[in-house]
Amino acid sequence: MDWEALRTRIRADFEAKNNTREEVLRLCRSLVQTSSYVIRAVHRGEREEAERLLEQAAALSSNITHMTEDHPEVYTAGFVHDAQKEYAEARATFALIYREPLPGPEELGVEYPAYLNGLGEAVGELRRAILDLIREGHLERSDELLSHMDDIYYLLVSFDYPDAITCNLRRTTDMARGIIERTRGDLTTAIRQSKLRQAIADLEARLQSGADPSGR
Repeated sequence: MDWEALRTRIRADFEAKNNTREEVLRLCRSLVQTSSYVIRAVHRGEREEAERLLEQAAALSSNITHMTEDHPEVYTAGFVHDAQKEYAEARATFALIYREPLPGPEELGVEYPAYLNGLGEAVGELRRAILDLIREGHLERSDELLSHMDDIYYLLVSFDYPDAITCNLRRTTDMARGIIERTRGDLTTAIRQSKLRQAIADLEARLQSGADPSGR
């Protein structure tokens, strides 16, 4: 046995894996950060900025996939999944709020568990958008986004598999359900208040015109 040759081969393999891991970890951090900036730009109504950041995020995600092609143990590490999840969340948030086609996991180049969990977390961003719309009085658009939230939930709940396969999708699904229920309650209250205000305004208008308040 040539011990030195064995040591050299193993060290070279470990060095390659470690270098790849460190670089991929750096890219994953950048992808997570860039994805959060995308969502922030969407909520601020800065579409061009969001699109620019999405291009950066897409390039980062592609680089991560490319760099890990020969190192599956790095690709399957938790930090890659987390970064892909954040990227999927950002793309879904952008698409649904700006009425763009929702990209699939293959188009994004992410794994199915990351995609589904990303959709689940996008539910929280849709709630934030709905609350902003309610304050602005755009109730019809709020109801449209709530419908997207329902669609996401029904998709997620259809996958009843162990957490080891779905990466804790059940937890994400439960979280999404709670968010949707609260949002539906908020929107229902806003719609009722809007109808009440309109009824009061109609009554006041009839009184000022001298018409019968009963509308007869």
